Amino acid sequence: MAVPKKKTSKSRKNMRRAHDFLTPPAASVCPQCKAPKLPHRACSSCGTYKGKEVIKSEEI
Repeated sequence: MAVPKKKTSKSRKNMRRAHDFLTPPAASVCPQCKAPKLPHRACSSCGTYKGKEVIKSEEI
C-alpha cells in the first residue's frame, strides 16, 4: 500500500487544488433582444435560436 513519506503541507495541498474550482457558465448575448443567454440554447426572454423563433412568446 502506498504511504506518503512526508506530510503534505497546506501550501502544497492548496496548490494542487488550485484547478479544482468551478467556473461560471459562459454567457453570450441574444442578437434579437440583447438579453444574456447560455450559448447553443434558445433565448429564455424572446424564444429565438439562430434568428428563428423556436419557442412561442405566449409560452415564455
